[in-house]
Amino acid sequence: MAKLHLTMACAEYDRTRPLMDGTVKPEGVELNCIQLGWEEMFYRMGRFREFDVSEFSCSTYTALKGRGEDLVGIPVFPSRMFRHSCIYVHTGSGIAKPQDLKGRRVGVPKYHMTAAVWIRGMLHDEYAVAPQDMLWFEGGEAAHVKEVDHHLPPSVRKEQVPGTKVLGDMVAAGELDAFVGARMPKAFAAGAPGIRRLFPNYREAEKAYFQKTGLFPIMHVVVIRGDLARQHPWLPASLYNAFCRAKEAAYQRMAEAGALVHALPWLLAELEETKALMGPDPWPYGVAANRKTLETLCRYTFDEGLAPKRLRAEDMFPENLHQT
Repeated sequence: MAKLHLTMACAEYDRTRPLMDGTVKPEGVELNCIQLGWEEMFYRMGRFREFDVSEFSCSTYTALKGRGEDLVGIPVFPSRMFRHSCIYVHTGSGIAKPQDLKGRRVGVPKYHMTAAVWIRGMLHDEYAVAPQDMLWFEGGEAAHVKEVDHHLPPSVRKEQVPGTKVLGDMVAAGELDAFVGARMPKAFAAGAPGIRRLFPNYREAEKAYFQKTGLFPIMHVVVIRGDLARQHPWLPASLYNAFCRAKEAAYQRMAEAGALVHALPWLLAELEETKALMGPDPWPYGVAANRKTLETLCRYTFDEGLAPKRLRAEDMFPENLHQT
């Protein structure tokens, strides 16, 4: 049988590199891998279905899937990240704890972005700070590249920041009280005195959050064009299995003790500590190991008015991958 020739847009991670360099090949598929920035990748797939397979925003996928749009996900999660480290506040704002965010002006690149969804959900669940408790300011370069449109509930107060304004700089100057997003503000990276993290001990806070909830937030999922999945019902499982093999290869390479494969002096100690906390597969794929995390994100996107219905984990993926 002739192989399918498919184009896949995906960032290069240790867990995707074996697919990109051909070390791991999906059964029945020849992949042409394209590396793009996340905003461009999500926009082109979300708006125009430009790729056969793509890494994609998980919060946006729940919204589009809830709307009945023709995308098919596979339970592969190239990007995951705890987000306590991604809340920044103005040093003169008087914000000392999460509850102090109530009534404050908070900048966000895109209100619907997965990182912001997780942060708002975590603030609500853990600290009783609801999205409606803050005044949101959306802006920055990323705000102009939206892969999906939303109509937020009237209770959510959101304003647009002029295109020339930089949210992190606004926090450092006291024009905003806080910032949440996926990237570190340049003002903070440069050591500006007006901006600091809300959780300076974010690693300890994130570990405690995982120990309490069992949640390791999922940021991105892999999606396939719906017409391809219907024409080739075997394709989602083939890609899923290949991504699993690629991740296993990354684990094996990371654990190489003869010479460190990443420029981190205590890489092996970090690996051992992570596995002690999170188990032998700290970055799991599949439905079973991620059910609570997936359905928590689905609850957040629904409760925040981003998705029209609250999905279950099984609603997100083809039936032949429900048992993964």
